[in-house]
Amino acid sequence: MKEIYLDNSATTKAFPEVIDLIAKVMGEDYGNPSSMHHMGVVAEDRLKESTKILSSILGCTEKNIFYTSGGTESDNIAILGAAKALERRGKHIITTKIEHPAVLNTMKHLEDEGFEVTYLGTDGSGRISLEELEAALTPGTILVSIMHTNNEIGSVQPIAEAGKLIKEKCPECLFHVDAVQGFGKARINPGRMKIDLLSASSHKIHGPKGCGLLYIGDGVRIVSPVYGGGQQKGIRSGTENVPGISGMALAAKMLYEKLDEDTASLYELKRYFIENALKIDGVSINGLTAEGPEGAEGTAPHIISVSVKDVRAEVLLHSLEDKGIYVSAGSACSTHKRTPSATLTSIGLDKGLLESTIRISMSVLTTREDIDATLGALAEIVPMLRRFTRK
Repeated sequence: MKEIYLDNSATTKAFPEVIDLIAKVMGEDYGNPSSMHHMGVVAEDRLKESTKILSSILGCTEKNIFYTSGGTESDNIAILGAAKALERRGKHIITTKIEHPAVLNTMKHLEDEGFEVTYLGTDGSGRISLEELEAALTPGTILVSIMHTNNEIGSVQPIAEAGKLIKEKCPECLFHVDAVQGFGKARINPGRMKIDLLSASSHKIHGPKGCGLLYIGDGVRIVSPVYGGGQQKGIRSGTENVPGISGMALAAKMLYEKLDEDTASLYELKRYFIENALKIDGVSINGLTAEGPEGAEGTAPHIISVSVKDVRAEVLLHSLEDKGIYVSAGSACSTHKRTPSATLTSIGLDKGLLESTIRISMSVLTTREDIDATLGALAEIVPMLRRFTRK
């Protein structure tokens, strides 16, 4: 039975070239980049080359790039660091109701510490209102954190417009963007988009787990919650993960070299899936900007949120798994929680569908045959499960 992996928003399969490079660095260039001898210099050169690649992709300078263990740590350092640095000027923060738990739970912690957090809602497609954002900004607002791409439904926020608005109304306010699902799928230029802090993760882009990056803009000061030997200018102390960073940079380079071509292919697969999935009785697609396949435009190319009336997501997930097809019941980071999805609730999804929604997330490795097999499985499984449920 062929394995069909459609849970790429949870994690991706590392490119073979990335695996080979990581093995080489671990086996040959294994020095500590802080060491002054030859092996340390070789490791440091690996870091410099990786930083050069990633800064080029983001259109920034190498001094703007810092490395972490992943998206969660990048989000935490950015948000906690900004709040601590600016708390004397104000204690108001703005975010959205559909952020990743790495952001939402950090915001809850800051509320316990006395900060005031405003949570922006969304429309039915999962996009925030710029008017609501503008109304929420006050002289005491010190930080706005808005995700680039939602990890559950694939909605893409108007980041450039939000950045422009924030800087016009509150020039000293910092703008953080969780780009974990957007990096590698879209061109993101923090400088042009008025982004001060940006988080990204390696294992979402066919790189290794346990590695991420944090962009910090010129002149932006944060107080890091990480203490240690002072590596990376004290922002994130600790010996750098040279193999992971090398793998992340190579994966990013490979994706961005073919970004336009691969994005077009993913949108074609997404439209094809939507068109045919909607032919199955009781199936609906969430987060679209319009009805039908055309609604894929303006959303992430790789994420499809599928609701199936009268069929529990967990049951459908395991039925597909029995056929070698791997999808997710919402976000992998909250799969084991029974609370309703904040994202699905925010877009106004019918309560009867909150526990009947799966996420299909593709990658550049996904083929038309994979999608055909998944559609065929859904057409077979859904009516059977619905009959069983109704009994």
